Amino acid sequence: MNLKNFSKSMAAIVLITFFGSCDRDRNTTGWEYFDDMAHSAAYESYSPNPNFADGKTMRNPVEGTIPIGFQPFLYEKTVEDRVKAGIELVNPLEPTAANLARGKKVFAIFCIDCHGEKGDGKGFLFTSKKYLFPPANLLSEKVRNNPIGEIYHVISVGFGVMPQHGSQIRPEDRWKAAMYVKDVLHKQ
Repeated sequence: MNLKNFSKSMAAIVLITFFGSCDRDRNTTGWEYFDDMAHSAAYESYSPNPNFADGKTMRNPVEGTIPIGFQPFLYEKTVEDRVKAGIELVNPLEPTAANLARGKKVFAIFCIDCHGEKGDGKGFLFTSKKYLFPPANLLSEKVRNNPIGEIYHVISVGFGVMPQHGSQIRPEDRWKAAMYVKDVLHKQ
């Protein structure tokens, strides 16, 4: 093969590759040569993960860090602080229809899988036997008698085997979820 034919062949390969990677309707990204960089092999939140010693996928944030837009929460994950939070914390939001609707949405995203749609502790993770510990029944007399500040505290730092959600849910949405439990679920 002479140099002239080789140059023509290389030019043809470059043109075919260039035009073959274009997409006129912009509905696809074209060919992916290293798809492992575009599509991660992510683990689901509650699935086992062999990459960590404890086998859990869902990780707590790094100790001492505070997400942007969040305030430090001054109460610890203790019974004493839960009771203290119930006495000291006051919901700054009114139970409007919009706030209760947002509270229902936050409850559906973060709480329903464990506590169930009605809040009775019969969520999918427990009824499907994926999670062996029964979640709290939010309709029990004990929870009904808790002030809203205690519910906010439990959402923020967790309680028992329930993990904290303070790093995932904005403070105003935690109040709305607590309000939804007190003003909607407890009144059904």
